[in-house]
Amino acid sequence: MIFVTGGTGILGSQLLFDLCQDDIQIRALYRSEPKRVQLQQFFQHFDPKNGMKRFEKIEWVQGDLLDIVSLEEFMIGCDVVYHCAALVSFHKRDFNKLIKINREGTTNIVNVGLTIGIKKLCYVSSTAAIGGSEKAIVTEKTSWKNTPTTTGYSISKYSAEKEVWRGFEEGLDAVIVNPCVILGAGNWNDSSLTLLRTLGKGTKYYPPGANATVDARDVSRIMIKLMKSDIKGERYLCTGSNQSFKELMDEVTKQLKVKPPRKLVKRWMVSFARRVLGFLTFFTRKQPSITKETVNTLFSKREYNNEKVKSDLNEEFYSLEETVRFAIEGRLN
Repeated sequence: MIFVTGGTGILGSQLLFDLCQDDIQIRALYRSEPKRVQLQQFFQHFDPKNGMKRFEKIEWVQGDLLDIVSLEEFMIGCDVVYHCAALVSFHKRDFNKLIKINREGTTNIVNVGLTIGIKKLCYVSSTAAIGGSEKAIVTEKTSWKNTPTTTGYSISKYSAEKEVWRGFEEGLDAVIVNPCVILGAGNWNDSSLTLLRTLGKGTKYYPPGANATVDARDVSRIMIKLMKSDIKGERYLCTGSNQSFKELMDEVTKQLKVKPPRKLVKRWMVSFARRVLGFLTFFTRKQPSITKETVNTLFSKREYNNEKVKSDLNEEFYSLEETVRFAIEGRLN
């Protein structure tokens, strides 16, 4: 039996959909009932004829990564684990929560896996856990450094990886994937898909930074292939195309048939907006949409090398155009 955490997210949804093509037993951990219902829509959207049958193959268990007693109950009988669940936040006030969910949650998965003797674990990390600078192309061997601009999210994912490596040293077969910004089908109010919603409304400005994007279908396929292989004790960058934020925004607006951004945003403009929004939180009690960490991300330039996964697994990635089209066609709200 396969155990999956984070099955209602952008990547987890695609992974469950792909896993349900095979005649295997699947148990999935979830927290939010509305998200689970939304995943049902995902299955019906992409497989109108057999989507419900595939969805009903999944045995759902509601719980929490931090409840180790329940987690052990849920994982008993499973020999393969895909750990996709994580908290993503770029708010300093969420640092302790990030560490608790991302590191301690992963610690619990690893410890239970060792206790009950699972065969293999696939941990979904992030490019944020690898680090790197703007001066060099990032590979799996790039050293992680804790700098003044390192995000709490990055620290939490890096420390979670250390728990997976600890488990590997103690006898747990494991692989790690490090995806970049994931685009796929889903609710445009969630995660990275909020970019499409924002651009659909129209925007004049674009940031000067650069990063990579990857198709959820690519990451899912790579994870499944890794788990069916004899590969263990390895990490793989899962990055599709490298591009500037301007190039990404141009592709999205072109396919949405709205005007592309034309004006380069200045750092002082974003920093000023961040301070204003931060001040307003005293009255609204809501998290500001722009933080110091997101500003640094928008103005940094990162480039990644995906040759290792392409070579080891004979993989190719969807183009940016194909990925954006899939995300638009797969909108669920």
